[in-house]
Amino acid sequence: MTTPRRFPVVPLLVDAALVILFAGIGRATHEGDVFGPFGTGLATTAWPFLVALLVGWSITRAWRRPFAVLHTGLPVWAVTVVLGMALRALSGQGVAVAFVVVATITLGLLLLGWRGAALLVDRSRRA
Repeated sequence: MTTPRRFPVVPLLVDAALVILFAGIGRATHEGDVFGPFGTGLATTAWPFLVALLVGWSITRAWRRPFAVLHTGLPVWAVTVVLGMALRALSGQGVAVAFVVVATITLGLLLLGWRGAALLVDRSRRA
């Protein structure tokens, strides 16, 4: 009898928290107010990227190898940026070239960086 694999909730929550952090930093930098009235500002900024993140997790089946930088991290990052920008545009939010560049770099550092750090920690424990 095989035991069912559990869905890796923690890696998904880490990704989501980092996307929210990205949105919060952006709002703090440009709006001066992270949350906006009743928290709607942060929600408005973050939702396109959170939806895109979930789609990226689904497309890549990230739950199979959530810590893999190349197999999971790269495609999840790409989907999060591309679809997140598309959803922002469709919802009337700005997608200036400078924002796209900054978002691509920042989300790349965040979504790939924690996976790389986890990989290094795992390797050092095995050594």
